[in-house]
Amino acid sequence: MNKNFLSLAFAGLVILNGMVFAGDFGSAGAENQSDYSLKEMLQYALEDEHMALAEYEALMEEFGLTRPYSNIAQSEKTHISWLEGLYKDYQISVPIINTADHIVLPETLREAAEIAVQAEINNIAMYEKFLKQDLPEDVAEVFTLLKNASQNHLRAFQRQVSSTAGTSQGRGRNRG
Repeated sequence: MNKNFLSLAFAGLVILNGMVFAGDFGSAGAENQSDYSLKEMLQYALEDEHMALAEYEALMEEFGLTRPYSNIAQSEKTHISWLEGLYKDYQISVPIINTADHIVLPETLREAAEIAVQAEINNIAMYEKFLKQDLPEDVAEVFTLLKNASQNHLRAFQRQVSSTAGTSQGRGRNRG
């Protein structure tokens, strides 16, 4: 575990999907509660899906990556559209999610994959908590689909960790 990670953890910040953000955002925010309003669940889910998309797009740019990141980034766009559909169905304004200030890129592909594994684990845990709530059927269906997708993403990133074992491949063309 690197020193920056420990410093940030002690500062009360959370690293998920390779990005640093306060503990009230995405799955990190959902972790600190046990009972949620529909609006809160949709907010945390939308934040988490946007953060994942921003992360994967940044990693593809920084490291010149394609799979599995390109496929999963496309999935995140679909997930966002499902959540935005629920916002519309329940006549809740879709919030603007700003991820630009939260992205912190890892140094290596292995570190990126390890962070993605933990992010998917956190995402799955968030949806499992949400699914224990009293939910409308359509919301439960979308959250189940999102949880299942995260389980698939988790397996892909676990394979990525295995395939980068023993490598120290650092940043690509934007290396500083």
